[in-house]
Amino acid sequence: MYVAVKGGEQAIENAHAWLAEERRGDPAVPELSVEQIREQMALAINRVMAEGSLYDRDLAALAIKQARGDLIEAIFLVRAYRTTLPRFGYSSPVETEAMAVDRRVSATFKDAPGGQVLGPTFDYTHRLLDFKLAADGLVPDAPVATPRAEPTPHITDFLNRDGLIQPETATDETPPDLTRDPLELPADRSLRLQSLTRGDEGFVLGMAYSTQRGYGRNHAFVGELRIGTVAVEMEIPELGFSVEIGEVQVTECETVNQFKGSGREPPQFTRGYGLVFGMTERKAISMALVDRALRAKEMGEENTGAPAQDEEFVLYHCDNIQATGFLEHIKLPHYVDFQSELELVRKLRAEAMAAGRETAE
Repeated sequence: MYVAVKGGEQAIENAHAWLAEERRGDPAVPELSVEQIREQMALAINRVMAEGSLYDRDLAALAIKQARGDLIEAIFLVRAYRTTLPRFGYSSPVETEAMAVDRRVSATFKDAPGGQVLGPTFDYTHRLLDFKLAADGLVPDAPVATPRAEPTPHITDFLNRDGLIQPETATDETPPDLTRDPLELPADRSLRLQSLTRGDEGFVLGMAYSTQRGYGRNHAFVGELRIGTVAVEMEIPELGFSVEIGEVQVTECETVNQFKGSGREPPQFTRGYGLVFGMTERKAISMALVDRALRAKEMGEENTGAPAQDEEFVLYHCDNIQATGFLEHIKLPHYVDFQSELELVRKLRAEAMAAGRETAE
């Protein structure tokens, strides 16, 4: 808290009171409840959970309400709360092949094994304002959707059977935990994916778009995009086996990228990967594109100088909480710093004017 100015504490208390008043808005309008935010602003909830690294819809809804709809502020609140929670252990890797699919599409195979499910999507809407919503009109009932219960194989597995796509190498090594330890470079792929999944959606989207415009020479196809719920399991040492402790909704994207080959690898398709909490497909696709761009060095590809291929640039600038903190601190009091700068500029101006007079004489 800044209290360098006389009366600063009282001014801050007044600012907090004013903020609470602005948050509430017109008292004549019914207050927005946490339950309403949770149920009717699901995509905002999903972003806050993903970038806040905490899967809890109620807390995300509360944070959005407290932040007056500022999602980055809400993400900050969730991350701050997350640091107070005890760590009981780590869950096992989720099996996305066993996902109960709500949406599953492929841009590479029309007749995808397991079928395509459009699910709830904006893709085919006309982007026209629906004034029925403003009139609180009733929305027609949608057909009852039944998630696909049986396992849905990954499309890239079928390419892998013919050796047409670079295989993923499994490892038993425990990956680093970005939420517990600071980011260090060079980062392995697991650490890069952690950074991207909690990175700012707009930043990651911009990086992904840059690769599509030629900054990285990396044309991608969406091999598969799937959204649904997966079981979360945790191994209990006393029992000697894993038990299901809950389920979460995730969005998974695998991109298929052409690769001409290198001295180490034959011509084949390669992969980009994205996995994000909730229904967050724009972020998952963007993440997959950037993941593939950051793999240029390990693929032996030429570094074109594209921002999306620069590991340090991407990973150190994608975190919106870190970026916001550094950006917004400059609006807080810097009186002493500025006074020293002011004195320096005055001194330099005086010296320059004196030198000019000497030259004129």
